[in-house]
Amino acid sequence: MTSIAYGERIPNNVALADNKVLQRALEHWQPRFLSWWKEMGPSDFNAAEVYLRTATSVDAKGWATYGSVMMPDYRWGIFLADQIPERKIGFGDLLGQPVWHQVPGEHRSTLRRLIVTQGDTEPASVEQQRLLGHVAPSIYDLRSLFQINVEEGRHLWAMVYLLHAYFGRDGREEAEALLERHSGNRDNPRILNTFNEPVEDWLSLFMFTYFTDRDGKYQLKCLAESGFDPLARTCRFMLTEEAYHMSVGMLGLGRVIKRTAEVMKEIGSDDPEAVRRAGAIDLPTFQRYLNFWYSSSLDLFGSEVSSNAATTFANGIKGRPDETTAFEDHEIRNATFALESPDGETGVRREDVPMRNAVNEIVRGAYIGDCEVGLRLWNRTLSRANIQFEIRLPSSRFNRTVGVWAGNPVDPSGERMSNEAWAQRKAGWLPSESDRAYVKGLMKRVTEPGKVAGWIAPPERGVGTHPPDYEYVRL
Repeated sequence: MTSIAYGERIPNNVALADNKVLQRALEHWQPRFLSWWKEMGPSDFNAAEVYLRTATSVDAKGWATYGSVMMPDYRWGIFLADQIPERKIGFGDLLGQPVWHQVPGEHRSTLRRLIVTQGDTEPASVEQQRLLGHVAPSIYDLRSLFQINVEEGRHLWAMVYLLHAYFGRDGREEAEALLERHSGNRDNPRILNTFNEPVEDWLSLFMFTYFTDRDGKYQLKCLAESGFDPLARTCRFMLTEEAYHMSVGMLGLGRVIKRTAEVMKEIGSDDPEAVRRAGAIDLPTFQRYLNFWYSSSLDLFGSEVSSNAATTFANGIKGRPDETTAFEDHEIRNATFALESPDGETGVRREDVPMRNAVNEIVRGAYIGDCEVGLRLWNRTLSRANIQFEIRLPSSRFNRTVGVWAGNPVDPSGERMSNEAWAQRKAGWLPSESDRAYVKGLMKRVTEPGKVAGWIAPPERGVGTHPPDYEYVRL
């Protein structure tokens, strides 16, 4: 078991003190990170004491401790899961060969691109969410937001360590650029479009943490299979923290549904306008928000047919999620995948493509199945309340901007349609400006412990050993 040097300026379990050049480089980057945090992190809350968990071990049985801390004093660090002795590459043309502990020269640019792209998402989400503390529906939720934010900050540290430790001057320059790009910035935006979308209300935050952070889970699971062992070990530990982010989304959306069901019963009506007049989020609006964030998150997996995906798989750089346990054929040299794509103005054609080229679509399919879990729970809440409304995932063809379905007008059931029909009907499927204005209008900050905004149900349990009405944030 690798111990963490928690008392060092940069807590770590990578023997940073033994590499003075790397240590100095990261300590030089640290003030830049703190400056970014104070400028682009949670707005106006740096003096608040927040009850946070902090990673202090990589032991899955007890890897974190809890306590109150001001966020600028949070102990961000560099933590890799323990090394697996004699680990072998588990897929592709190099199946069975020893993993790499240094970057192979021929894969240097590809690995750097993957690390930078993953690293760019971490500060991006903090920037997207930086103003939400001002309209948190409860102290409990405010604490959840800040927990996600500091852990995204630590995930940034994880990627920056890899860039500094293994990519020389290029890596150092990329680490600097991670703090120079900003979410939604017109001149220097974040790399992936979803991370430039505004997150201006808590319904969007819960959708983001449920759908977009779930994409993050699958990207990390793929990278955790990498033949580049430091990357694999980094991502294995990041997955431990990522699980909480998704739970915030699932439980938050469940509480929204529960409160809406309560309001519908109280007013004796399922009319969306009546639900809005009663101060809750009507179910059609909930579905439109889901449609938007889900379809945007689907784009993050990339094109259905990708030569880059085939190359990274063949070279042992990026595998499929749970590659060694979920699949029997780890080489997929001659296997094919049946892909559906647009054909003409209204048709759909089916063709077999090389399985390696379809890795993105395979991962996307696993993600889609995982997304269904929450919907089953939310629909069960509606069913028990005798509400005749079913929340559904739209077709993976719907509202896509990346891949073979990009720009194709498709309804939520997956049927192709004309551009004119799309223009007329999309307001019923995606959030309108009036939807967003209504939801933003509900956002009023509630700071008294035990109290919660009227549009969301209270949490059923607290954090750690504390009850839901604990003072998780001392303002």
